[in-house]
Amino acid sequence: MVAKGQIEDLLSGYDRDAVSVATIGSHSALNIFKGAKEEGLRTVCLCTRGRDRLYRHYGLVDEFIIVEDLSDITKQEVIEKLVGLNSIVIPHGSFNAYLDQEQMLEWPVPMLGNRKLLEVETSRIKQHEWMRSAGLKVPRIYDDIGDVEGELAFVKFEGAKGGKGYFIANNEEAYRKKIGYMRKKGLITAEEANKPYIQEYIIGVNAYPHYFYSPLNDEIELLGFDKRYESSVDGVFRIPVPEQIGQEISPTFTIVGNFPMVLRESLLDEIFSIAEKIVKKSREIAPPGLFGPFCLETIIREDLEIVAFEISTRIVAGCNALIGQNPYTYLKYDEPMYMGKRIAREIKNAAKQDKLFEISD
Repeated sequence: MVAKGQIEDLLSGYDRDAVSVATIGSHSALNIFKGAKEEGLRTVCLCTRGRDRLYRHYGLVDEFIIVEDLSDITKQEVIEKLVGLNSIVIPHGSFNAYLDQEQMLEWPVPMLGNRKLLEVETSRIKQHEWMRSAGLKVPRIYDDIGDVEGELAFVKFEGAKGGKGYFIANNEEAYRKKIGYMRKKGLITAEEANKPYIQEYIIGVNAYPHYFYSPLNDEIELLGFDKRYESSVDGVFRIPVPEQIGQEISPTFTIVGNFPMVLRESLLDEIFSIAEKIVKKSREIAPPGLFGPFCLETIIREDLEIVAFEISTRIVAGCNALIGQNPYTYLKYDEPMYMGKRIAREIKNAAKQDKLFEISD
């Protein structure tokens, strides 16, 4: 893993009046670029040829670094360009989805956030243990589909798949049938089918809180919540039950969009408490722990118990539903605030205070 001292040496050579915000052109890049521009920072987009068209359309990018393949961002010439532009890289879901984690751990470019925790995020088992050991309520994990015994199980696969190929089963027969269906539809590979992650299915309302931990202020902030539109499970509900009967329908959970939500106020204290536990435990797992944006995926039962089932140690796509303003940031800032802008403000404040090393890894 790249040494903290190496990152600090790079940052010592940065022009603090010309810091750039860099990220891969994908996932939540528009959110990140818009926030950076609002805070007066320059922006750098890493993307493959042709992908730049979208970002040129919005006019939010100052510098493009075009590569043939996203893995090329770890090449020396790209590293030199990023460092020459005084870049702080903002990781998002595409970093975990498309780049080799060992390469990312060795990538000598300053990043906002703890890159070791980004690696932890790629393992559902490690995520589960982190949340469980932090004292959060978590779903049961099944070692084998045969252990389900008539209960509902949620079957997932490793990696940032955005819900693609996930399904629900209540016994081994249903599981085998649905695995075959997902294979036939091209939603999962043979390798993925051999490595399922089988989790207790929790009935309740999905709610995904977005947080930001500022090491400069030693404070956890709540930046909002989102829910998801998922295909084809949401589409199935539009089909009347008589028309569903006899059809080969096995809904999956591919995410196609997000929308904001507001939780009842009585739940907010627990939402903050959960974040505090996660941040505290992260300091044991990978010092100095979480900082910058992070998100939890939770389900709220009918008795209002909050069950956490996944964690993201960076900005999530659901934050895009809140670009501009949302109730929780308005309460705190009395101005339009969203994750991309909050990220940029932390970087700007760190540069002013000569503390970029406190927010970079």
